[in-house]
Amino acid sequence: MRLTLQTDYALRMLMHLALLREDELATIADVAESYRISKNHLMKVAQALVRAGLVEAVRGRGGGLRLALPAKRISVGGVVRHLEDGIALVDCFPGGNGTCRITPSCQLKHALHAAREAFFAVLDGYSIDDLVAGNSGLRHILTGDAA
Repeated sequence: MRLTLQTDYALRMLMHLALLREDELATIADVAESYRISKNHLMKVAQALVRAGLVEAVRGRGGGLRLALPAKRISVGGVVRHLEDGIALVDCFPGGNGTCRITPSCQLKHALHAAREAFFAVLDGYSIDDLVAGNSGLRHILTGDAA
């Protein structure tokens, strides 16, 4: 199973924003430069996170992005679920193309469904704060700040 680039970038953006001090904002250019990734991709990601209510966009001069919720309240599993839109691992899952002939008698779909739920159960155990709290190495890499 592989997450989409949008989900990967969304998690990275949320981590970056979680490292900011309360009065700080980050621009898409800041985040793109920190991770050395495309600003165009990040603009779409930021829009999705704003629509999801996870990020707040402040417009105008001096504007930027910040978390709309405390990082402790943003579940990694929730972000992945929202952005991956169901994760159809195989044809018979919702969102799959439904062309598999053995779907009515197949037991594989049950095993894969259980595996997907276990995957999300692990991710649900982590918040964005868990990924960044006390991680001075990450803070230094992304913001240049050692504290």
